[in-house]
Amino acid sequence: MAWYAAHIVSYVKFKDGIQDKYPLWENVVLIEAESGNIAHEEAVRIGMSDYDDTDDPEQESMTWDGRPAYWVFAGIRKLMEVTETARTIDRAEAGNRPIHGTEITYSEMQVDSEEDLLKFVEGNPVTVLYEK
Repeated sequence: MAWYAAHIVSYVKFKDGIQDKYPLWENVVLIEAESGNIAHEEAVRIGMSDYDDTDDPEQESMTWDGRPAYWVFAGIRKLMEVTETARTIDRAEAGNRPIHGTEITYSEMQVDSEEDLLKFVEGNPVTVLYEK
C-alpha cells in the first residue's frame, strides 16, 4: 500500500443571481491505496461525499459574501504519491509510513519578479503561472 495526496477542488455555487465569480478551495487529502488508479477513485468518492452539496443544495444554509450558496465538487486537480524525503527517512516508522515532517505534496509555480515573489510569500494578491 502507498500513500497519496489528493488535491480535491470544490467551488461555491450561488443559489441566486448571476455567478460572477467562482470562489474555490483546494483541499489536500491523504489516501492510502494499492495503486494510483484506486487512490484517484477514492479521492473522487471523498470529493463527492465530503465536498459537494449538489444533491440537496436547499438543505445547506451556507452563505458566501452574504449570498445563499452551496459547495460543488469540481474534480481532482492532481494526485501525488507520497514518498519519504531524505531528511525524514531516518525517522521513518516501519513500512515507510508518513510521519511528522514528511513532505506529502508540493506545487510548482512561477512569478515575474522578486517583488511578486515577496507579495506571494506575504499572502498578498499576485499573478502566478501555476505549472503543477
